[in-house]
Amino acid sequence: MRIQRIDDNNSISEVLAALLKRSPNNYGEYEQVVAEILADVKENKDQALFAYTEKFDKAQIQAGTIQVKDAEIAEAYEQTSPELIAIIRKAKENILDFHGKQKQNSWIDTKENGSMLGQKVTPLDRVGVYVPGGKAVYPSSVLMNVLPAKVAGVGEIVMTTPPGPDGKISPHTLVAAKEAGVDVIYKAGGAQAIAALAYGTESIPKVDKIVGPGNIFVALAKKAVYGHVNIDAIAGPSEILVLADESANPRFIAADLLSQAEHDELASAILVTTDEGLAEAVSIEVDRFIEVLPRREIIQKSIDNYGYILLAKNEEQAIHIANEIASEHLEIMTKRPYETMTKIRHAGAIFIGDYASEPLGDYFAGPNHVLPTNGTAKFFSPLGVDDFIKKSSIIGYSKEALREVYKDIEKFAMAEELSAHANSVTVRFEEEE
Repeated sequence: MRIQRIDDNNSISEVLAALLKRSPNNYGEYEQVVAEILADVKENKDQALFAYTEKFDKAQIQAGTIQVKDAEIAEAYEQTSPELIAIIRKAKENILDFHGKQKQNSWIDTKENGSMLGQKVTPLDRVGVYVPGGKAVYPSSVLMNVLPAKVAGVGEIVMTTPPGPDGKISPHTLVAAKEAGVDVIYKAGGAQAIAALAYGTESIPKVDKIVGPGNIFVALAKKAVYGHVNIDAIAGPSEILVLADESANPRFIAADLLSQAEHDELASAILVTTDEGLAEAVSIEVDRFIEVLPRREIIQKSIDNYGYILLAKNEEQAIHIANEIASEHLEIMTKRPYETMTKIRHAGAIFIGDYASEPLGDYFAGPNHVLPTNGTAKFFSPLGVDDFIKKSSIIGYSKEALREVYKDIEKFAMAEELSAHANSVTVRFEEEE
């Protein structure tokens, strides 16, 4: 891996500029294609959806076969090892336990003067979960996207995932969906599936929100339908940043960096350290691992294009770099990792110590692995229960309570030259004027 000494802010800016090139916002050449697919499905519904499924997924799907049947789910259980089913169930319990602590309740605050204020928390009626298919199989993403919605109390959870040429879905995906409590599963993928969820077709109902990862076409389609429905975020390629000092194990760091580099050629893997010896040792270990890992071609391209070892002048600068990059995954391997963690302001998920390896969060620990990417951790949070609820304000005033403040409201309204607003409160006390 390239070792780059950070001498000033310009060096950091160069790295950030390179990383941001991976954002879905920079792939405008695909937007017209996506727009045409969305418009076609919106107008022609199932007819267009089935045509695109045949064109892109090479699968012939019709109204009678687009919905996954109970027999297909039963077959999926037969094709999945009991060991993996048990692991999925253990992960499910951890995810439910973590997200259960996020749940909010409605509340009401009353006062002696007769005023009442509050907040009503309501789960969404219907949510669509997109799960990638084709070459990729991600049962972990099923759990992470569905279970917070279940905790929130969403009325109906609809899942779409692209079928293979044989019209079938990965058994691991189906098992995870059943275990997580998905209500209906449809065989549809790509931008056409997002269109179906956003606008509705004869087979797939319109949803209130779409969540889940996908390729650039899925990401751009979600961006385009935002407003018709809500979405979780525009996900970019995966990324990891390790913040380490001389006490860290270079072999652990190299292994963790490559755990993200193997996702795809656009994934980024970054080490930030103050120790030149550690930097060189990690670079050597990375090369050794690449030689033996099966996905070496993808890993090598990722490391060549978006892999960095950044040498900081001191701990303060190292932490500044980490906060500027605002990585999706941040591992802290320092002598005092908890103290370092208190200085981190921007990261999707923070992993503390030598044994909190990033895949622990991907699969099993419980916190959500759907995380902000491309620096959006500066203003976005991980997927959670809050993403599947909406809040309504509650306001109730007695005549006595309103009498105490109606003159203030009247004057405020008149300051904005909105006399009807002022009249709306004044009329209630006109007999007292």
